[in-house]
Amino acid sequence: MMLYPATDDPPGIAAPAPSRIAPRALQSMSCSTARRPTRLVGQVLLAGLLGAATAAQAYPFYAPPKAKPDAPTFSGDTELGYTRLSGNTNSQTLIAKTRLTWLTGDWLHTLRLEARTVSEDEETEDERYLASWRERYDLSGPHYLFGFMRWERERDSGYERQLTAIGGYGRQLLDGKRQALSLEAGPGYRDDRLEDRPGQQLPVAYGAMDYRFTLSDTGHFQQQISVETTSENSTLRSLSAITSKLTSRLALRLSHEIKHNSQPPDSADARTDTTTSASLQLSW
Repeated sequence: MMLYPATDDPPGIAAPAPSRIAPRALQSMSCSTARRPTRLVGQVLLAGLLGAATAAQAYPFYAPPKAKPDAPTFSGDTELGYTRLSGNTNSQTLIAKTRLTWLTGDWLHTLRLEARTVSEDEETEDERYLASWRERYDLSGPHYLFGFMRWERERDSGYERQLTAIGGYGRQLLDGKRQALSLEAGPGYRDDRLEDRPGQQLPVAYGAMDYRFTLSDTGHFQQQISVETTSENSTLRSLSAITSKLTSRLALRLSHEIKHNSQPPDSADARTDTTTSASLQLSW
C-alpha cells in the first residue's frame, strides 16, 4: 500500500510562490475551492455524488494494500458526480471515476480510470482524464514488489499529456489493529508532451507512504503521500481522509486532496490544485 496532504514541502520540492497558487475546483457533495471565481458557486453547490468502494479499495492513488485472505477475487468501485446551474451562471460539471481490482495468486492487479469536465456558457473551462494500470506481487513477510503505468491529460496544466512508468519495492512497517503504515520506492520514467515546446523524457525517483489510524469500530483516518522527482520538477500528491460507517455497507467520507508541481511549464495556470469533498461510499 502506499500514499499521498501537504504540510511542509518535502526535500527537493520548491515552495510555490503565492502568486502562482490557484486551487482547482473538483467534485463532491460538499465544497471545492474554485480556480476561477466565476466557478466558485457552481463548485460549492456540486452534488449528486455516488460512490462505491470495497474495504480493500480505500486508496485513491496507486498503492492498494495487501489483499486479506478472505478478499474477493474481483472487486471495484465507481463514483459519479454531476451538477448544472442555470440563470445568471450557466455551467455544468461531470466527474466519473472507476477502479477495478482482481487477484491471481500472489498478484494484485488494479485498473483505474478517471474523467472530469467543467463547462461554462457552453465553453469547456476545465477537463482532466487519467488511466493507470497497477501490479503488486507479494513476497514473504511484509515485503512486496510493485509496478504501474499512468497516462494523464489535464487542461491548463501546461502538458498535452504525461505518460509515467514506475516500479520498485515496498514494505509494510506497521500492521496492527490500531495503526497501519507502509512505504514504497523505486525508479521510473516519464514522457512529457508539452503544449508550447518539444516534449521531454525524464528519469523519475519515486517514493510513497500510506498511514491508517483506527478511530473507533466504525471510523478511521487515512493519510497518503507520494512524491515523483525529476531533473525538471517534483510532483507531490496527497490525500487526507476520515471515513465513518453509517451502516454495514454505507459510509460517509470527508477528504482533502492536493497535487503540487514545483515547476510546471510556463503556460500552466497554477502550481497547486486542491480538492475538498464529502462523499457517500457503498461497499459490496
